[in-house]
Amino acid sequence: MPSPTRSPSVSVSTSAVALSTGALVAVLLVLVAAEWGPLVSFDRVVADRLHDSAVRSPGLTVTNRILSDWVWDPWTMRVLVAVAVVWLWWRRERLLAVWAGAASVFGAAVQHLLKAVVGRDRPRWPDPVDSAHFAAFPSGHAMTAAFTCGLLLWLLTRFGAGRRLRAAALVVGAVSVVGVGLTRLYLGVHWASDVVGGWLLGVCLAAVAVLTYERTVLSRRG
Repeated sequence: MPSPTRSPSVSVSTSAVALSTGALVAVLLVLVAAEWGPLVSFDRVVADRLHDSAVRSPGLTVTNRILSDWVWDPWTMRVLVAVAVVWLWWRRERLLAVWAGAASVFGAAVQHLLKAVVGRDRPRWPDPVDSAHFAAFPSGHAMTAAFTCGLLLWLLTRFGAGRRLRAAALVVGAVSVVGVGLTRLYLGVHWASDVVGGWLLGVCLAAVAVLTYERTVLSRRG
């Protein structure tokens, strides 16, 4: 790949994404913490219907567990970031490598902090098909996938990856982000609002991380 490129319009659009998703996360967090009736009812309807399907379709449930616990697991996503960090280091982009690793750690810390603050219980079933630890909101799987895919897509764009590669990465990333959220719902370990909150938080933190790098590191170089 060629040397990194930068476009002034990127900062504007990234700022809009960060602000809009951050605002939506804040609103959703308040609604979840307040146990807003319509949201609770919606979460329960989605959870009940998907759990019924999971109990009746053990083969599909196993597939969802494989996708959730291995293919799209948060540690799988962290390995992808680690590979990117090593690649950046090899290219002598040392500061960017450290920043990418630190951004991933920071994202995980924010997610766990919100879980502890909100303390939302996960769905409970007399016949569970899977189990999970920690509080429910936001979904760590959904957040980590959205954050990691957003970060990696930005790196590909920044280093001038070809259109086909970027398009393929976008498709894979979108499928992964949506897919992992759906697996968590199907397995009955999250409410729908947990997953939406995870998606929004992941996108927000990725946008904030990009803005931080663009405005602090690159502005000094400029």
